[in-house]
Amino acid sequence: MNSPEWLKPGIYGALIGAVFVSVVGFTWGGWVTGGTSNDRAMALSRDNVVTSMVPVCLDMAQSDPARADKMEMIRAASTYQRRDALMDAGWATMPGTDAPNRDIAQACLAALDVDGSPESAENAIEEG
Repeated sequence: MNSPEWLKPGIYGALIGAVFVSVVGFTWGGWVTGGTSNDRAMALSRDNVVTSMVPVCLDMAQSDPARADKMEMIRAASTYQRRDALMDAGWATMPGTDAPNRDIAQACLAALDVDGSPESAENAIEEG
């Protein structure tokens, strides 16, 4: 079969153009694969759940009758053990669950401002 003379360069041009558009789209165009978009959506939803549960943690801290003792226990813990101390206090265990959540504990710890003055931590609890 006789093919037109322009067909071969046309096919090469189309292939090179498709590769170029794909490279540009994935590197600068913001294109992502389905797996990447799923991972990003899961991370975003997890972050939103943690953010929405921080007020619950602060409310649990405010209504705890042993709040002062537990805050002192958290302050006395080393910086890298404070999250575990907050989890031991029970404030990161959400209603309806059996175990504390590490991400919620970390976010709640940041909202409590444990490193600041005792008054600022108490204010965070009251504002929460």
